Amino acid sequence: MRRRFTLAIVGVATGALLIAGLGTLLLLNIQARRTARSDVTGLATRIANDYATRSASNPLPDPRNLQDLLKSTQRLTLVVVGAGGQVTGALPGGLSASDVSSSALADGGSISGFHGSTAYAAAAFHLPRSTEELAVVVTQGATANGGPILYFLLAGAVILVIAFGVAETLARRITNPLVAVERAAGRIAEGDLTSRLPKDSGSYPEIAALAASINAMADNLERLRGQERQFLLSVSHDLRTPLTAIRGFAEALGDGTTTDTAKAAGIIASEARRLERLVRDLLDLAKLDARAFSLQVRPTDLWEVVRETAHGFTPTAEGLDLAIAVHDPVLDGVPSAPAVAADPDRLAQVVANLVENACKYATTTVEVGTWYRSGPQGVEGIITVDDDGPGIAADEVPHVFERLWTSSRGQGRQVGSGLGLAIVSELVSAMGGTIRAESPVPRWTQTGHPGTRLVVTLRAMAPGQPAPPPVPSKRKLSQVTPA
Repeated sequence: MRRRFTLAIVGVATGALLIAGLGTLLLLNIQARRTARSDVTGLATRIANDYATRSASNPLPDPRNLQDLLKSTQRLTLVVVGAGGQVTGALPGGLSASDVSSSALADGGSISGFHGSTAYAAAAFHLPRSTEELAVVVTQGATANGGPILYFLLAGAVILVIAFGVAETLARRITNPLVAVERAAGRIAEGDLTSRLPKDSGSYPEIAALAASINAMADNLERLRGQERQFLLSVSHDLRTPLTAIRGFAEALGDGTTTDTAKAAGIIASEARRLERLVRDLLDLAKLDARAFSLQVRPTDLWEVVRETAHGFTPTAEGLDLAIAVHDPVLDGVPSAPAVAADPDRLAQVVANLVENACKYATTTVEVGTWYRSGPQGVEGIITVDDDGPGIAADEVPHVFERLWTSSRGQGRQVGSGLGLAIVSELVSAMGGTIRAESPVPRWTQTGHPGTRLVVTLRAMAPGQPAPPPVPSKRKLSQVTPA
């Protein structure tokens, strides 16, 4: 790459020099022709005037004796001008009679022109007391001499040498960091996620930004691999635990080592439901990834779905020594509670997963509420689920809805599969809503527990209004800001 870059720059410099050289040569030739024509015209006229003023006692000088008037590139001769401007006599510089024959000479005038690369001029005159018409013909080469061209070639050679040095330096400064980036990317592609580029890779901001992006990608992939391993371990544990209980009690029933068959059957059924829920969550995530999740978005009574779903967790909460409080809806500048654009069944699943998640971390209370407000996009319906648990660290808040994220606040109570929030995020996005996490919650801080609030926002939908199209998933690797 460096060689191609260098050759490209040198080629451009060479092309520019060739264009400039050809242009300069053309201008020099044009100027040389103009100068030569002016010189021979002036000289021919001067000599003709001098000849015309001579007397009989002052004979005509031989043109060969006029070398003091001529340049080394000029030639001079005298010719006879006949009727109609026809000339006779030997002409210099390869001129022919047709070049200088002109009616202007017959009238005592002068002419000038070019014969190939030779400039010529002819000036007619009369000798004193003679009827014969003569003409002075002067020729001169009309091409630029080789001096400027030689200087130009020398200057061009120096410029090309300098251009090569500059191109080689630039190529090295640009391509060396790119080669390092390519090698690092190759190592990462081969599985070496610990490969990193120096923070000062390249002196150009664009290359430094590229190196930072490669490092950020490697950081994300390395973290994602760790999360994936943790996820597999967690799922394996969640699968193995109910399977172990089911197998143990099934063997006990088969061996007759337990007499409380009702208790054993109850445990088997409970663990089977737990296993079924985990498998269902995994299938839901797979369907969401494959865009095969069915949604029927229509006007939905938000309060009714939230109330019924949240109250359904009362027995579970009581078993965990928790209280679930479901608050009446709040109308913030809205005259009445509007329907929201949602799939009722999927909305119930969203609420169930949020309440289940809150039960994992709550200390004493889980609060569920709904309220309506006029937002930038119109009326919105909002669901809030609060818990008075340990809260979430500020740097972890943006990641709580990622399926492979493990919070530093621990696993909480062993309730559910641990995949609920990832499913919630996908479902809410598909219904055109948004979800966010807030921690700490001001009302809980006085109890010594920061608490967490999960907020779902859905668009209001009037009866008969067409259902909005599902919003594509925006799930991606977590953004990691390079240090």
